[in-house]
Amino acid sequence: MSASQPQAGELRKKIVVAITGATGAILGINLLIALRHLNVETHLIMSKWAESTIKYETDYHPSNVKALAEHVYNIGDMAAPISSGSFHTDGMIILPCSMKTLAAISSGFCNDLISRTADVMLKERRKLVLVTRETPLSDIHLRNMLSVSRSGAIIFPPVPAFYIRPSSVEDLVNQSVGRMLDLFNLDTGTFERWSGWKKD
Repeated sequence: MSASQPQAGELRKKIVVAITGATGAILGINLLIALRHLNVETHLIMSKWAESTIKYETDYHPSNVKALAEHVYNIGDMAAPISSGSFHTDGMIILPCSMKTLAAISSGFCNDLISRTADVMLKERRKLVLVTRETPLSDIHLRNMLSVSRSGAIIFPPVPAFYIRPSSVEDLVNQSVGRMLDLFNLDTGTFERWSGWKKD
């Protein structure tokens, strides 16, 4: 058992996970798997294009991904519990986060449950992690990232960590997901941490 898991009598963490249509669906899937192993209560929102990307980029079907979460909401359900600040969660991760979703959050344009829930995280001063997926970045993208960062969000581009000497894409995915969950004081124990230069 990981040291990050709740002990007897301790409340479980609740984390909202949103998956948009940007490339990198496997990151969101691995995040849900990691949170399941850590006994974290998950609340999932998936966009229409996220479902298409999952089918295109992975061997998963959207229904299999939804089954990894404890609670699943329709992106158009603006009355879902997570749309209210009175519903307590420990934060939210949008993974991957499209530039469209970033722009909506930056402007406070809550036109779906993902942007509304992100808005709730900011106004309630809860942790909001945006795993932005785009390159190269335009002035508009950079301004939107700076705007949400100043509002309290954390911008987390999934930059590969080559110092772990990855032998597979899965190694890089596990490292990125592990570092994201570090932000919530959750230790996946599935990646190698930097411990200084290794002598030959």
